[in-house]
This record gives sequence, C-alpha cells and structure tokens, in this order.
Amino acid sequence: MKSAAARESGIWVAAVLLAALLPVSSLALDLPAGTEIQIRLKTKISTQSSKPQDPVEAVVIAPVIEGAQVVIPAGAAVRGTVGTSTQSTKADERSVLSLNFTEIEAGGVKLKLAAQVAAVDNAREKLDEKGQISGILAAETLAGKLDAGIDKIAGKYSGLASVLREAKSVVLQAVESDITYDAGVEMTLKLTAPLALKAPAGPGSSTKLQPMRNKAALVALVTREPFQTMAERPPKPSDVTNLMLIGDREQVQQVFAAAGWAVAQKLNALAKFETIRALAEDRGYNEAPVSVLLLDGKAPDLVFEKLNNTFARRHHLRVWLRPSMFQGKAVWAVAATHDVGINFSEENRTFIHRIDSEIDRERAKVVNDLLFTGRVQSIELVDRPKVPRKAQNATGDNLETDGKIAVLVLM
Repeated sequence: MKSAAARESGIWVAAVLLAALLPVSSLALDLPAGTEIQIRLKTKISTQSSKPQDPVEAVVIAPVIEGAQVVIPAGAAVRGTVGTSTQSTKADERSVLSLNFTEIEAGGVKLKLAAQVAAVDNAREKLDEKGQISGILAAETLAGKLDAGIDKIAGKYSGLASVLREAKSVVLQAVESDITYDAGVEMTLKLTAPLALKAPAGPGSSTKLQPMRNKAALVALVTREPFQTMAERPPKPSDVTNLMLIGDREQVQQVFAAAGWAVAQKLNALAKFETIRALAEDRGYNEAPVSVLLLDGKAPDLVFEKLNNTFARRHHLRVWLRPSMFQGKAVWAVAATHDVGINFSEENRTFIHRIDSEIDRERAKVVNDLLFTGRVQSIELVDRPKVPRKAQNATGDNLETDGKIAVLVLM
C-alpha cells in the first residue's frame, strides 16, 4: 500500500491532482490489513463520561491513495463505538480507553470496517499493540515529582513542607489523569482486516482544485525566495521553509481557523509562566508562544499551532509576508515543523522542543489540513535544487527534506 509513504513524502499532492483527471475504475479493490487512515473526531470522548457502546463518529481528513487513484477520499465518514472506558480512581492507576471503528461511508456507500487506533496525534497517552490507550500517572509529571520531593522534606521539616505545598497549590493545579479527546482531535486508524471496496471512491475534494496558472512564473518566484530562517538569539541557521501561500491576510487567517489551528500568543512573561504550568501539569496550551525565527531579518507576521493535551507535542508554523506578488495576490512563506518531545537545554538554560526531522511529513500535514477546508484553489509542488537535503536547526535537530515547497493558492 503506497498511501502512507506518499503522504509522508508529499508526493500525494501530485497523486491527488492526477487522480482528479483520471476516470474512476469500476474494478473492486481490497485494502489490506495494516492500511492507515487519518481521521478527525466529531465526537468528544472522555473516560470521565463515556460508556462502552457509546457511538463515536469521525471524518477522514487525508485521502488514501493507491497508485494514482484515490480509494478513500477526505471527507468520508467513519463510525464506531467506545470499547473500554475506565477512569482511574487511585494515584497509581491509569485511565484506560479503547475505540472500535466498524463502518466507513463515502459517496453514500456504507462499508463494514475493522480498524483500531494506531496513534493519537499530539497526545500524552500511550497506546499498546491492540489500540488500547493508557492514561498518565500524576507521579510521572513534573508536578508529581515536586510532590514527591516535598514529601521527602516533610519527614524532617513538616512546617516547611506545609509552606511548600501551599505555594505549589497556588501556582500549579492538580494533574488531570483522565483521557479526554475533544471533537477535532486527530487519530491514525489501522485496518485490522482487509477492507473490500466495490470501486475506488474517486478524488473527493480534489475535484475542486484548478490547475496552477503560469507555472514558469511560479518557479521563478520560488527560486528567488530565501529558504532558511535564522534564530534571533544567538543568530544561527534554523528551520527551512516548506510551504508558500498565495492570498490575502484574511484568507490565510480564515483557512487556518477553518482547519482547527490556533493563533500563538506573543512571547512575554505571562505566556512563559503559563508555558511552565502546562509543562509541569503535562497538559495542552493551545496558544503557547514559539521562539522567534527571522526570514530575511524579519520576524514572522503570523504564527499558528495545533495541539492536543500536552505541551510537549504540537504542530506549529511561522508565516512571513513576502514583498513579492503572484497573480496579483500576496505571497506568504511558511516554515512548518512538528514538535515531538521536549528537553531541557543546558546551553540555552530553558526547555526546548525536539522536532520530527523529516519535515516533509509536516508539509503534507499542513497541505492535507488546508485542502480539507475547501478553501484551496490550486496546489503545486515545486522543486528547489539549492535547498540542502540534510541540515540542522538552531537547537541542533536534524532536518531532512526532498527540498520541494508546496504552493497553495487560497480562495
């Protein structure tokens, strides 16, 4: 099955465009067990309130592609039920959640489905090989470790321990041990049995895409553009731009809002304090600030991010308004990366995120999200021979890319 590899590399953009021009095959097609499907929940699920057999509904947000044919389009409905939902009642007990997906519907055709959760995007919880989700323990968080340290102090200095507990309670909230996924949380499903399709479903939303006009001018524009950002302090080469948006500011803001991305706060003392709290309590912070990166000596004009329930993992991107125009519209350069963990940096004396080194995956993620909104008019994947295939960002993370940039004309 080529869908996962195509999606990760960004080649799927070309495949979807090609699929839109091809006739839909009437041949039956079996998707093998192990095929992955990207979904977004439409139902809120929580171990605090959800019961076994409660209905769950989601939507496919990235096309599943076989060769040049879209076999499951973005927009297909996926349905199932809650399997297990157990809320922890003890400090050393984990909450447990499992979901069973049993039906998929596209183009009015309903098919039986056997799939389990293979990943929960940007989640703090862990999954086992059967798709069962296990919650966190308070003792595993920084807040829990502070409690353990205070307990040790209490053995000799009970008065001091009492003061420290009171101070901690003012700054930090109790750690939530439930598993709660709001509508909008994204997951990867994996087929546990083959899915028999009567025919490929067709390109879905890609039929709305129009061919990119004046490709030669677009290539010339991309070639002129800088491709690597610089950290502000200390100045070091950092993230590589991997997307370009064509449209006005309002269109850029609207498309990310429609795709479920939040606007990051400015980096200030209050935001830094809230970041520390989110880190200590191991919870999400949807408007968390990001460090400043410069493109052509300029700070980003817009910053968007998408989180779930932990500050340690997030999709985020910086957007710069460029002086050029294309087809009479504004041009925006974008550097998108996926934070996959967090470490304390002795050099910088602060916590820094670690990113997924294969930044083309994040490029494809953003394109999928924006295409799903129906606000994209045209897409083109443009090669940039001068972009190094391997580099590093300012904090020492490796960057690996095919060098191409995805250009999206918004509407």
